[in-house]
Amino acid sequence: MEYTSNKLAKMSGITARTLRHYDNIGLLKPIRTEYSGYRIYSEKEVDTLQQILFYKELGFALSDIKELLSNPTFDRQEAFNKHLSELQNKRQRLDVLINNVTKSIAAMKGELAMTDKEKFEGFKQDLINRNEQKYGAEIREKYGDDTADKSNAHLKNMSKGQFDKGEELRIAVEDALKSAFKTGDPASKEAYKTCELHRKWLQIYSPDQYNKEYHKALGEMYVADPRFKSFYDEIVEGGAEFLRDAINVYCN
Repeated sequence: MEYTSNKLAKMSGITARTLRHYDNIGLLKPIRTEYSGYRIYSEKEVDTLQQILFYKELGFALSDIKELLSNPTFDRQEAFNKHLSELQNKRQRLDVLINNVTKSIAAMKGELAMTDKEKFEGFKQDLINRNEQKYGAEIREKYGDDTADKSNAHLKNMSKGQFDKGEELRIAVEDALKSAFKTGDPASKEAYKTCELHRKWLQIYSPDQYNKEYHKALGEMYVADPRFKSFYDEIVEGGAEFLRDAINVYCN
């Protein structure tokens, strides 16, 4: 089976921009690039990406991962066994990933059939863990433990369809922001579309929390918090301020 970069990004929980970066540094090359510019990946690249994400979870730098995967003596099954051993030492935080690795090893031995989608189920829990590490303390202080716990539980219990829809909307927001920014007008139709998509994206992950004040508060945070500002400014320089202003127009 073959995937475009956008489809592979949605399935794996990373961004298409990350896949482009992996291609540029020679870590994960597509099997071909279409005349239209679309990168195409096969099942072999899916397996390689899974291996990359495992190594990243264990704290390896991309340069080290590239060296490991390009080593002619690299044994994929042996590597999975090592992953399993290391992940067992982090069982309390990574129990879902451990199950994912176990299934991968069994699939390589021919003991079960594992779909490409199943290979990434464990990373949903990892997303929760990373969000907690980066923003958990601030969110709990501002909104309370109950709100944070409900949000985590909602993400953990999301269906594959809901999770994929969230990723689809996230990518759509980024694309819409680029188009809207070109107008230079946070009150333009393009800006309104961006905010509409952004609202739908928020409601995927926080269906009970959304209101206009919450939306505007997030817009302010995108500018005030260097982490969020950097994220949106990487999409388009000045994107954080433009999105904040567009959200204020949209909500008012």
